[in-house]
Amino acid sequence: MIQTFALKKQYDTKEAVKELSLTVREGEIFGFLGPNGAGKSTTVKMLTGMIFPTNGTATVAGFDILKDPVEVKRRIGYVPESGALFETLTGWEYLQLIADLHHLERAMASKRIEEFLTLFGLWEEKGMRLQQYSKGMKQKILISAALIHNPPVLFLDEPLNGLDANAALVFKELLKKFSQQNKTIFFTSHILDVVEKICTRIAIINEGAIIAEGTSADIAHSTGQKSLEEAFSKLTGVRDARESAQDFLEALGS
Repeated sequence: MIQTFALKKQYDTKEAVKELSLTVREGEIFGFLGPNGAGKSTTVKMLTGMIFPTNGTATVAGFDILKDPVEVKRRIGYVPESGALFETLTGWEYLQLIADLHHLERAMASKRIEEFLTLFGLWEEKGMRLQQYSKGMKQKILISAALIHNPPVLFLDEPLNGLDANAALVFKELLKKFSQQNKTIFFTSHILDVVEKICTRIAIINEGAIIAEGTSADIAHSTGQKSLEEAFSKLTGVRDARESAQDFLEALGS
């Protein structure tokens, strides 16, 4: 459902993504992990058509991101790490705008908007302007906008940002249901325990290159660690958490 072929992005002398080749199958919840600056968001932006690769290409839902970018956009839902909204619109108006852009029939669009606003506890606030929404409320609108046209492929870049515990739980259950419907989900997050629980397969990227791929158990086993979190720390060269915390406390006490 998603394939990349030597996908590369270079900014001046920095290679943000280095000839990335991977395959994400239909129905997978694919976790894409890496430390800050590793190339995660750059990869997602190339796959969603927001930026062009320097070299290589990719296909999403069978369409080439360079040759058929509009067809790709029709088949994806995208929740960005930090999304911008038309904040003078109400929650209902914004979702109606997105539905119109996807050419949904008005009756169907209204039904889905009502369902999403109710699901995320925003029905009473449907007439409020988005500038009055909290961060978590705006995130719920972004998620709803990504899902409203029922796309076969979802790109989720830190989708749980700002969500309360109940909304996060509902959203994680939705992802499992989508996977059962053979939707493909490309999921990036720093919350490793969530990735470990819901993702069927994982890739870890560091300095623009894939350094591990497989199930969370496979990755932990291959590094001799007990958990994905410990394996991630070892693979990406992050200092031991206990040592870092101790050094910080000692610095505070000096």
